[in-house]
Amino acid sequence: MVKRKIRALLIRIVLAALLIFMVMPLIMLCTNSLMGKQELMETCGAVLSDYGTKTRFSLFPQYPTLQAYVRLLLDSPEYFKAFWNSAILSVGVLAGQLLITVPAAWAFARFEFPGKSAVRFLYILLLLLPFQVTMVSGYLVLDTLKLLDTYLAVILPGVFSALPMFILSKSFAAIPKETIEAAKIDGAGNFCIFARIGIPLGMPGIFSVLVLGFLEYWNAVEQPLTYLKTETLKPLSLYLPMMVKEEIRSAFAASIITLLPAVLLFLCGRESLEKGIAASGSF
Repeated sequence: MVKRKIRALLIRIVLAALLIFMVMPLIMLCTNSLMGKQELMETCGAVLSDYGTKTRFSLFPQYPTLQAYVRLLLDSPEYFKAFWNSAILSVGVLAGQLLITVPAAWAFARFEFPGKSAVRFLYILLLLLPFQVTMVSGYLVLDTLKLLDTYLAVILPGVFSALPMFILSKSFAAIPKETIEAAKIDGAGNFCIFARIGIPLGMPGIFSVLVLGFLEYWNAVEQPLTYLKTETLKPLSLYLPMMVKEEIRSAFAASIITLLPAVLLFLCGRESLEKGIAASGSF
């Protein structure tokens, strides 16, 4: 009994240490966003702008101020443009996945057709390929279609991503066959079954796809960096590194505001996200 208690205590200590290690960057981010310019330079200027020779950690700012937030929200139109670009890209990808991937996943999960095994293998292969492998071919295709340096250059590849199909097809396949057969006996057609049974019962998978897709494309770096050249089209993920060089205080405040939509969406959809991922345990 004593050994079990000691083991449980050690596990809790290790988990607490890991939690502190994971949360510490967020705490530092919040703290630095409330610092004045001089205090911020004394704290981390040696890393960010070659100011001083040492860095130090401060859990609370000595003289808290909201000046960085005021400057960002009232005097930084470039930030709002980048914020709007990120919203367009993320919402565009999610809307496309709802319109195309959801019905495609339903058809893949509930119907039999020639070549289904080959298509399944192709999707698994696409899941294993990182963006760097398909970057050149994707660039050439978008260049042929005259879509480079437009929002569609980032949105279209995201709409046809393999991960949403992977999750949704398993969520739809988990719907009991008896439910589908009972609906057919009552005279329901394929579209009616999809709209009134498939979508409601598959909502955990759909919501998990929306959460994962938003988190991915809200923070996407490689796709916008590769396909977008015009500065006014670039999202927050590319705008924030430039702010670090130009305005360090506003960069910390901008990072906090940028995190809020993703954090709120994750907290609201955490349960559905877990259910959707659990449903995709096998393909």
